[in-house]
Amino acid sequence: MGSSALPLILLMSLVHSGLSQVKPVLTVMPDQRVFSGETVTLICDIQGGGNIQRYSWMKDGHTGYQYTTTDYSFTADVSLSGKYRCRGERSDSHTDFSDGVTLTVSDKPTLTVKPQSSVFTGDTVTLSCDVGRSTGWTFHWRKNSKWESGDYTRTKTISSVRVSDEGLYGCRAQRGNYNTYLSNAIQITVRERPKPVVKVKPDVRVFRGERVTLTCDLQETGVWTYSWYKDQDNSRRTDQIYHSTGQHQIYIITSVDSSHAGLYRCRGTLTETQQHSEISDGVTLTVSDLQPKPELTSDPAGAALTGNTVTLTCRMNLTRDWDIYWYKHTLNPETEKTQTHSYSLKIDSVSDGGQYWCRAGRGKPVYYTQYSDALWVNVTVSPKAVVTVRPDERVFRGETVTLRCDIKWAGDTDTEWTYRWEIEGTNDRNKNTVSRTSTQELIISSVDLSHSGKYTCTGLIHTLSSQRSDAVTLTVSAEAQASLRVSPQPWLTEGESVTLICEVSGSSTGWTFSWFRDHDHLSDSSRGAGGSYTLSPAALQHTGVYTCRAERGRPAYYTHNSSSHTLWLTGVSASVSLVIDPSRSQHFSSQSLSLSCVDQSNSAGWTVRRYTDTHTQTCAKQTGSRCVIDSLSTSDSGVYWCESESGDKRRPRNITVHDGEVILESSVDPVIEGETLTLHCLHRSTNSSISSADFYKDGSLIQNQTTGEMSITTVSKSHEGFYSCKTERGQSLHSWISVTEVFNDQISVYKILSFLLAASPYLLATVVLLFKCYRARVSSAEDQSQYAVTEE
Repeated sequence: MGSSALPLILLMSLVHSGLSQVKPVLTVMPDQRVFSGETVTLICDIQGGGNIQRYSWMKDGHTGYQYTTTDYSFTADVSLSGKYRCRGERSDSHTDFSDGVTLTVSDKPTLTVKPQSSVFTGDTVTLSCDVGRSTGWTFHWRKNSKWESGDYTRTKTISSVRVSDEGLYGCRAQRGNYNTYLSNAIQITVRERPKPVVKVKPDVRVFRGERVTLTCDLQETGVWTYSWYKDQDNSRRTDQIYHSTGQHQIYIITSVDSSHAGLYRCRGTLTETQQHSEISDGVTLTVSDLQPKPELTSDPAGAALTGNTVTLTCRMNLTRDWDIYWYKHTLNPETEKTQTHSYSLKIDSVSDGGQYWCRAGRGKPVYYTQYSDALWVNVTVSPKAVVTVRPDERVFRGETVTLRCDIKWAGDTDTEWTYRWEIEGTNDRNKNTVSRTSTQELIISSVDLSHSGKYTCTGLIHTLSSQRSDAVTLTVSAEAQASLRVSPQPWLTEGESVTLICEVSGSSTGWTFSWFRDHDHLSDSSRGAGGSYTLSPAALQHTGVYTCRAERGRPAYYTHNSSSHTLWLTGVSASVSLVIDPSRSQHFSSQSLSLSCVDQSNSAGWTVRRYTDTHTQTCAKQTGSRCVIDSLSTSDSGVYWCESESGDKRRPRNITVHDGEVILESSVDPVIEGETLTLHCLHRSTNSSISSADFYKDGSLIQNQTTGEMSITTVSKSHEGFYSCKTERGQSLHSWISVTEVFNDQISVYKILSFLLAASPYLLATVVLLFKCYRARVSSAEDQSQYAVTEE
């Protein structure tokens, strides 16, 4: 008779009968320990009880159903675990209850592991699937959700585990057709068996008396104890422990001797599980009785130069973990300690020379080597480099520049210097650049503005260097312009001397000069190679337009031609005048201009000539000695003079033609010192003075006038300069106002002559012979006209 559950029903006590002396025997099938889902049968065996009508069952002291058969079957469940009893009953009596039988119902087997779930490779692991003392089971094992085959025993042993054995393990039991639930899972973790490393400080090669520290470096967590092994071969015997340091990784030998030499190994053991690490590789400790002695050398060897650095090297056949102690002049006290075998000695003065020693030391307390032999460092004063520049420190774009680095040294004459050039440039491209060459000269074949800057050089011999030179400033200008001046004056009488001086602005070194008259190269140009060209005595044929040009270097570099200077030579008689109408130096374009050569004795044979821009020519509309230009243009600006048929030139004057609305009205003749200078600002539309104008001298405002006129009552040489005016309608060009210096008696004579000329030209003819000497000087002064006009 079977039932899925055993309801417990409390029954009334039975009336004792003769069966009361009979005690049943209760048995359980298949076993007292079963698993949920199994069928359990309780058998109540009554011997000598006669005819038993029914059987009563008790669980944990409570009676339940009554059955007519001797066995009671049900499906096991955890809730049905407990102590069971049974008895037989008739209507008149019942037996005693049997002894209790405990039924244990489990959900699943219990999985256990020995010695632990976390193991090292090479360990042995045993898994047990526990179903109690019940029998008749076969077992199935699962790893990582996959059932294994071939092993149906209660225990699973993995000998010498590998990393591949790592995983999540479980089991279940089978009896007949019944299978238990899967057991609890156990994660087996397999780690590579750690292998310690023996480390030795200060080194595997030590010296007698040093302190040695051996460390068993085992990079694993947990509490470990450490064992040390020492032998003379490569065997890995672990049966004889040389030394144990407990939970300390470090084994210290305070003062080594030859007995400590040998091969050292170590191994760790986990305190909790007694698992062992691998035994380390052996490290051989060598103990030497000989105290080492270093060798001290210097680089460079030989004489050291001030301002340089000498490298001292303490050479030993030792490892680099020694501290080096350096000594100067005396063995005590030590001057400095370094961790490297080299020491940089800065040579600031001759006093830094002398004897040096070194020795090495390591450990605590410090173990020292012997001192090295003394090394002498001889110091001499470093020579200073000198930079020279060809052709000059001031050069021009396109020139070839050579910088030379010279070093005077009394040292080894066979020594070859190399040279280091440093440039502190004025632009980003050459700023703080460094060039190293094997030659003394730094050649820049075609300089440009970017090469401007300060240049210094240093001579180098191996690692030694000279003192750096003083800086030489190279200035590169955009273009070279020759300028020409005349001394003492450009107008003179034949027979006198005159010097033309050619200069290059901002530069005076290495130039040769070429001279031109009326754009023709002078055949005797070499006479002016020094920059000055002298005509002595000057003749009338020397009159002309002069320019100059400078050159230097190979290949030759040429400046631009200078501005032109007209040299005028007047004969002893200077009776011809150039009359200009209107009588002023500036004129408006499109207006007319008349120029006449007037000779007090005879006007015939004189023509008006001019020099404009680059051409010398006769006035286009020439009628006798008079030239008329009906409509002026700016190309008519230039120097005009009177020229005879024989080529004699007289009275040069500057004429400037302006396209603008405003011109400056000033005299075409030089102003005599002490006279009054009057300037007007004229407007094109009215050809008269403008009511309000500003006047400028050499570009600076000198007066604000409301009348359009400016007067200087007493002119002096300081009033010479370029004058212009400006109104709201425009600005004039510049005109050069020349002031003639004369002595007091000459001023009086000149005033008389000027008065006579104004009154009547014929009166002048009657007295000209009386003042011939004065006239020659005054004529020369008048000829200092505005020969070079600057236009804006």
